[in-house]
Amino acid sequence: MNEAILLIEDDATFSATLARALKRRSYQVLTAANPEAALAVVQAEAPGWIVLDLNLDGASGMALIPRLRERLPDCRIVVLTGYASITTAVDAIKLGAVQYLAKPVDVDTLLRAFGHSLQADATSSAMTAPIASMPMSVDRMEWEHIQRVLREHKGNISSTARALNMHRRTLQRKLLKRPARQ
Repeated sequence: MNEAILLIEDDATFSATLARALKRRSYQVLTAANPEAALAVVQAEAPGWIVLDLNLDGASGMALIPRLRERLPDCRIVVLTGYASITTAVDAIKLGAVQYLAKPVDVDTLLRAFGHSLQADATSSAMTAPIASMPMSVDRMEWEHIQRVLREHKGNISSTARALNMHRRTLQRKLLKRPARQ
């Protein structure tokens, strides 16, 4: 396994910008825009680090994690997403990602995510998450709770609304909103 970084990202502009920034820091960068291309690159190159977008043009990056882990059990996977939630973060970590970051992300933050996992591997100690200086807002906690209940009901809006004791249309309006930042 080499120390190349594979960027699995369907946004060509973001991918090119991130790849250029990593190359400036002397990293070998491979790119793929969809799951099939990513698996082909993994088969040919065996990168040591993978940056995986959660949404790959309609396909789930989450479904790709076990397939990547199967082919490269020692690689470090960092998941990126524009729609971060605690539920998907927990799922990504359970599937084998070492870190979960919300977009936009700068190169230094991305490299620290990999560096943090390297440090944890070297010391064989459990990683500890930093404690937030500010707790989540009520709006953010509500959004996280709705996402968890929606996932439990397999995306069914009507059954989720019943479980939350909420009108279906109210739930749909809340789901259309972007999540609160804090």
